[in-house]
Amino acid sequence: MSGVQTRTVKDDEAGMRLDRWFKAHFPSVRHGELEKFLRKGQVRVSGGRAKSNRRLEPGDEIRIPPLDSSRAAKKQRQFSVEDQQEIRKLILYEDESLIALNKPFGLAVQGGEKTRRHIDGMLASVTKDGERPRLVHRLDKDTGGLMLVAKTRPAAQRLSDMFKGRDIEKTYWALVNGMPRPREGTIDLPIAKRMVRIGDGEQERVVPADGETAKKAVSHYQIIEEAGVVSFLAMQPVTGRTHQLRVHAAAMGCPVVGDGKYGSAQSRIEGVSQKLHLFCRSMSFPHPKSGRRMTLQAPLTGHMRETWSFFAFNGEATCEWPEELK
Repeated sequence: MSGVQTRTVKDDEAGMRLDRWFKAHFPSVRHGELEKFLRKGQVRVSGGRAKSNRRLEPGDEIRIPPLDSSRAAKKQRQFSVEDQQEIRKLILYEDESLIALNKPFGLAVQGGEKTRRHIDGMLASVTKDGERPRLVHRLDKDTGGLMLVAKTRPAAQRLSDMFKGRDIEKTYWALVNGMPRPREGTIDLPIAKRMVRIGDGEQERVVPADGETAKKAVSHYQIIEEAGVVSFLAMQPVTGRTHQLRVHAAAMGCPVVGDGKYGSAQSRIEGVSQKLHLFCRSMSFPHPKSGRRMTLQAPLTGHMRETWSFFAFNGEATCEWPEELK
């Protein structure tokens, strides 16, 4: 049958499940389509039938059936050229192990029911030698800035472990309404997801909480500059909870500008964009392969760059965290 191809499992893919291997190499093929290929014997491992949970070994040869007629393959062809050009524009740094992107505000990291265009899908267009770049952490859709992507499976595992183990120091820039006092400090405030009443209904929110379901959340902050009623803050999340910085800023009485979800009317400032003013500025971490400590940073983009110009804030400002806060 024309279009059939064979891929050989690499050493660093030892122990990987077949379905996860397939997703890494052919991300546009849905799990249901893979199961159908397996039932019909169109996908085989080393000449034999296999199940999706089969653990692979180095040297296994995987038969891939023609994918040109599948709906998923057609979708991949539609976005690959455009998205390859777009993702390349976002790259700040790249080597054999990782890619650093400057994620635009408003672009989702992963897809959903109503999200067709996202970073994860765009990464499929820069697959090289059968190796698809992998997500290792997330940024909220409305947050912009520095984002790391692994190019190999070992790098993905190492970076994921570093994010979980807090070996990566992240600094965010935020514009907040108000002037936190003291000017530099630590917010140690547990948070949890709760259903809260919003208008006539209920919605899920991350809120300060206590009890068994509350998760420890710690953030450092310092004022870099002030202008009228607003402050340019550097914030460092020690823990990596969902919406942590936004909730902590609001808990100080200084919500992030544009954060209608947690700051309500206080998050609106006349004269600047009403979009969320939160940006991942830099990360410092050991390189996943060499172990050498490296620091990467992203230049401000979009509405935050315009706001920084409006207030004449220093877009090249540096932030030194005191040793006792590290």
